[in-house]
Amino acid sequence: MKRASCRNARRPPRPRGHRRARASWLRRDDGALTLSYVVVIPVFLAGIMVIVQACVWYLARETAIGAARQGADVARTAHPPPGSGAAAAVVYARRAAPGFLLAPSASAAGSSAVTVRIRVTGRVPSLVPWMVLTVSEVVTAPVERFTAAGGETTGPDVRTLARLTAAGGKHAG
Repeated sequence: MKRASCRNARRPPRPRGHRRARASWLRRDDGALTLSYVVVIPVFLAGIMVIVQACVWYLARETAIGAARQGADVARTAHPPPGSGAAAAVVYARRAAPGFLLAPSASAAGSSAVTVRIRVTGRVPSLVPWMVLTVSEVVTAPVERFTAAGGETTGPDVRTLARLTAAGGKHAG
């Protein structure tokens, strides 16, 4: 008696359309990976561009804040030349981060005898051509004031200081 080997064993008959069904199933999946990359890669690159754009905006914003602080520090000193705070802010913005704050401008509008207000504005470089981003930062600081030896406030006026000196250090209201 002969032994039956696995190769010689009879297999159950397959349905007639088995090969066609398998081939059509394979054809339905053709290109699925490519299609998923076509969708995923642009979304991934757009996400990276958003992250880089946010970093550039943050750097431009920090430059504007630093420039406004520099301008306020210059403008709050005793008797600065007119417009020196805004000019110092623009110089700082151009030197601190060139290329990250485009067309910086500064103004001292809103300043008074006791407070200095410096506003720095500029454009942020954009990765997307039609997108325009701007930053505007404001710093407000008190003007330096002299005080007499007794702690009385004399204000920012030099004439008041001269009157105090002439009166022997007492307040000559």
